[in-house]
Amino acid sequence: MTTDASARGKRRWNDLSPTQRRAIIGAGIVQNSLLVAALVDIRRRPQKKVRGDKRLWAAGSFVSWIGPIAWFTYGRKR
Repeated sequence: MTTDASARGKRRWNDLSPTQRRAIIGAGIVQNSLLVAALVDIRRRPQKKVRGDKRLWAAGSFVSWIGPIAWFTYGRKR
C-alpha cells in the first residue's frame, strides 16, 4: 500500500495546474465577497425590512454559498 497523495485520490495544491489554482482563488474571492456583502446588508437594513431575525440571517450567511444567496433571495423584504 502506498501513502502517496495521488494514490489516495487527494490532490495537493502543488499538484494543481496554474489554471486550477486561479479558479480556486477566484471562487474563494467571490464567496468571501458575497459573505461580506450579505453581512453589511444585514447590519444596515432595518429590522422591519428583514424576514426573520437578523442574528439568524447573519449566522446563516456563513454557510458557504447558500447563506448569502438565501439572504439576497429570501431574507430581504422589498
